[in-house]
Amino acid sequence: MQNMIHRRTFLASAAMLAWPVSIALAAFVPSAQDRADIARVEAALNAVRSLKAHFLQVAPDGGLSQGTVWLDRPGRMRFQYDPPAPFLLIASYGQLMFYDSSLNQTSFVRLSSTPLGILLADHVTLSGDVTVTGIQRQPGQLQIELTRTRSPGDGSLTLIFTDNPLALRQWTVIDAQRKETRVTLYNVETGGMFSDSLFSIADPQARQHLDK
Repeated sequence: MQNMIHRRTFLASAAMLAWPVSIALAAFVPSAQDRADIARVEAALNAVRSLKAHFLQVAPDGGLSQGTVWLDRPGRMRFQYDPPAPFLLIASYGQLMFYDSSLNQTSFVRLSSTPLGILLADHVTLSGDVTVTGIQRQPGQLQIELTRTRSPGDGSLTLIFTDNPLALRQWTVIDAQRKETRVTLYNVETGGMFSDSLFSIADPQARQHLDK
């Protein structure tokens, strides 16, 4: 029972599956500087077609986990958690797949309904289906908050970039209970080609689900 409770907490935080419940906020009216920075963020995200990095994740309960992440746009990402965590998170085939090897169980959610869907789009556009709700600047850092335009009440995703040059280094998601999960990237290597096998799960349940 304790393992199942841990798995559910980890799944909610590691997979970043749910958008948070938002609070009422004043409408964000971007300035000329804001619009310029939004364009810079779009250009920075679209310039990275693939990357490999080390990640550190802070769960809502303060628990720490780490591992390696591979990104291959459009639509593919792999979070390989270091032991003892028995988890694997893969975005592929339009799905976000979460595998728990200790239970031999796989969970699924549509990638388009997750924050990762924004980052893994073939062309990232921070307008239309996505709305920028706020921008904050600090020395050497730019922070931008996003929502789904059609469902702003579902919450927000916050992206944090280092500046000069602009590069994504962290994102934050809050779950339906308003609990924060933070993922930070280290030792980022952009570019490169990765094997297709990185983005598939050797699990019959996963393959059966995808073949339907």
